[in-house]
Parts: sequence; C-alpha cells; structure tokens
Amino acid sequence: MTAGDNWRERRRAILGDDADLTTRLLDEMGTEERDDEEVEAEHRTSRLAAAREYEPQARLDEELQLRLTGPDTEGGALRFQWGDALLSPVENALSVAAGTPVQLELTGVSAGSTVVYARPVATVAPTEPPAMDAPATSAASTGMYALTKLLTALESEEDIREWARLFDSVDGLARALGKYGLNLGMTWYGADGGMRRARLTERGRRRVEHLRETRPRDQEITISGRITELRESGWVKVKTGTAKNAPAYDVHFEEPEKLLRMRPGLGDNVHFRVRFRQHLDSVGIARSTEYTYLGPAAEQPPLPLES
Repeated sequence: MTAGDNWRERRRAILGDDADLTTRLLDEMGTEERDDEEVEAEHRTSRLAAAREYEPQARLDEELQLRLTGPDTEGGALRFQWGDALLSPVENALSVAAGTPVQLELTGVSAGSTVVYARPVATVAPTEPPAMDAPATSAASTGMYALTKLLTALESEEDIREWARLFDSVDGLARALGKYGLNLGMTWYGADGGMRRARLTERGRRRVEHLRETRPRDQEITISGRITELRESGWVKVKTGTAKNAPAYDVHFEEPEKLLRMRPGLGDNVHFRVRFRQHLDSVGIARSTEYTYLGPAAEQPPLPLES
C-alpha cells in the first residue's frame, strides 16, 4: 500500500461510512479523490513553475512509471523473468512511436510493489541552457504521446488505423504481458510538467489478438520476366528486369508436374498469369503474400536492355 493509499484510508476512517457527509466535507475543503500519479503530476507542475521564476527555460527530468498488476503480483515483488521480457518491448514500442531509437534505463522499483521507474538515457550531457528556439518536447515525449493514444484506443476498442505503424511493436508488448498474465499501467511525466497515462489490460490484449487475425485478398496479375531460379518442388523465381534491384517474384505451381512439362530453363523469358494473394490483418497490414501460377499469359514485348 502506498503513502497515498494510507492517507485516503485514514481520511475515510475519520469521515466514517456516510457518503453524503464525505462528499459535502470534501466539497467544502475544495479537495477531491486523486490517485498518486495525479498528486505527483501536480507537485511536478508546481516545482516547474517555481523553477521558471528564476530560469524561464527550466525543465523537469522525464520519467516513465510502469505499474504491473495481475494474479502473480499480489506478493508485491518484481520477478526476474519479467525483466527484459517486458522492458525491452516497452522500449521498442516507444522507439517506434518516436521514430528514432529511445533507450530507457531503470531508476528504481517501489518497495513492496510492482511499480518500475525508468527514464530516457541522455545521449549528450547538456553543457548550457537550451536555446530559446529549442524544441519543447523530446523524442521520447513525442513517442509517448502517440503510444498512449494507441493504447487508449485499444482499450476502448476504437479504430487504430491511424497508428498502424505502431501496431507490431504493441503486439510484441501485448504478447509479453499475456505470457505472464500481467496488466500494464503506464504513466509518463514530461519535461514540461505534463502527464500522460494509458493501460494495456486483458481487454486491450484481446483487442490486439483480434486485430492480428488475417483475411485473404486475391487478384489476378501477370508477371513477365526471366527465370533466375528453379526448384523441382514447384517454385520458380521470375525477375522482372535486368537491373540488379529489379523486382523478383517466387511463383508457386500447385502441381509441380505442370512445371516439369513446361521444360523451363534458367534465363528463359516467361509470361505467367498468377493469383496474387495477400493475407491482411484488421489494421490493413499485409502479413504474407503468395503468387500461384494459373496459366500462361499473352506474349509481352521483350525486356528492355540496360544502356
């Protein structure tokens, strides 16, 4: 139990079980029920305001708080096997959201609880106050803004296609939490005194799992090029140009005997009619692609030679 929990318990004991009396007295006192994170955010804002009275460009140290809950956290201890299995996916998700690598370092673990404290690793130690036109937020803070928005959307089962590029990294985090049956509460304290919070619970993990499911989408296309690889199992690699970086496609023959009857050779020009199948997840990400031979296509003009 935290200090904030003890304070709330003592206050409830004084007020008794009369809910109306409790509400009236709290209103008269001008206070409200706040959790520890909200109290800490208010304290940080006050400290920043005081510091800026003397140094207008003053900033606070950034901090990330991770609260783990679940059946195995009741003992109030952090298990070693949860270490990299959870912290590395958090770091990866933050880096993807920031669009640049963000390294985190552990700064503490609350005694008797499963709250982990971390902060971004400073790449260069500041030698002078930031310039007036210095960016107001760090890469980590920008990434945390996007990441918490995505986690909130997952928990609310809202459309997340806006953050499709982050989905794979959050999927990795959800798998790690699911492996140990844990829920994650994430609180970010920014350098500007702001706070952002989000959760990834069992509900959010189920949402991620649902979005991960794929559906096929087929279309018929023509692939023209020269054969660069043959396999008796029914696979042909067709390169569509003479340049080194020209696209190449692995075309599968469902009946390998059909390929053998064609008697193809390396370097032969071919024109294949194929079924192009994509397996798309619910976010719109193509998880796999297949090219299956359907039959010969009409002759195409010869491949242009490199000048």
